[in-house]
Amino acid sequence: MSKKPIILGIESSCDETAASIITENDHGYPKILSNIISSQIDIHKEYGGVVPELAARSHVEKIDLITKKAINESGKKLQDIDAVAATAGPGLIVCLSVGLSFGKTLASSLEKPFIAVNHLEGHALSPKLDTQLDYPYLLLLISGGHTQFLSVEGLEKYKRLGTTIDDALGEAFDKTAKMIGIEFPGGPKIEEYADKGNPNKFKLPKPIINKGGCNLSFAGLKTAVLRIAKNIKSKQEKYDLAASFQKTIEEILYIKSKIAIKSFKNINPKSNTFVVAGGVAANKKIRRIILKLCEEENFNAIFPAQELCGDNAAMIAMVGLEKFKKKQFNKLDYPAKPRWPLDENAIFLKGAGIKF
Repeated sequence: MSKKPIILGIESSCDETAASIITENDHGYPKILSNIISSQIDIHKEYGGVVPELAARSHVEKIDLITKKAINESGKKLQDIDAVAATAGPGLIVCLSVGLSFGKTLASSLEKPFIAVNHLEGHALSPKLDTQLDYPYLLLLISGGHTQFLSVEGLEKYKRLGTTIDDALGEAFDKTAKMIGIEFPGGPKIEEYADKGNPNKFKLPKPIINKGGCNLSFAGLKTAVLRIAKNIKSKQEKYDLAASFQKTIEEILYIKSKIAIKSFKNINPKSNTFVVAGGVAANKKIRRIILKLCEEENFNAIFPAQELCGDNAAMIAMVGLEKFKKKQFNKLDYPAKPRWPLDENAIFLKGAGIKF
């Protein structure tokens, strides 16, 4: 039996310091041996958002410890690693540089291949960590810095079908939470508030809902939330606004995803897989509305495991594993890329490859 590749993944694009070891099982499918994530929520909470310099400093302090922990929990030795994969972008340059430099140094000292990974491709391939997933497939990537519909044709082969023309969906969740009075990071808590509220209490706009194909816009919605939030006087009204916001997002994604499925079918008529990935993919109500749509359209909806939706190093190692098998390695002078869109040929729009 041939030796299964062992890949170390490193992630430091924003405010999570993460390291992971993955390999393959006897059937050739990915197997996570360890996946360690150190969050910086407590560091940034008092500022109401991520402070790049503080984030980078924390990465420097923790990355060695987190990597050692990942190796120890994997049951493997440092010398067993066949390649080191590290996020090279997109993200905050001061944060990217920490993990990227660490990964290069480690690969050099071990005399093993180094693999530069696009953080967005990590999200795109994250369902492969626990689900059999074949190319091509339709991807809705929704996170704090990105909101895009893409046709995923293969490794490093993407065609953008639609994107936000202003704010990312995750940013809209976070800003709405802040306006309602939920402490950072408030985005994930919107869903909890929504469960206690009346989703029909406030009528909110759905920008460019009837135009722009499957492009999206959330800036106008965010402004409407701000206008209402200024006049809220009770806790129940906060719940109602969160519920109204959540419902509006679901309606937007339902309509735009329906358009994206049609566009995808025109390119790939034989494929019927719809993947939703990124931090916001953890939202259970969004999952339910996508499942409903996929049942209607005879599509197969696939989501990463909840713990693999946010930033993590297992997804970086996943990309590293696929590249390792294709012998797609990078030189040690590979630069950090704050902007790195998956579809390099797509017309530039905010949200198409910018972390913030």
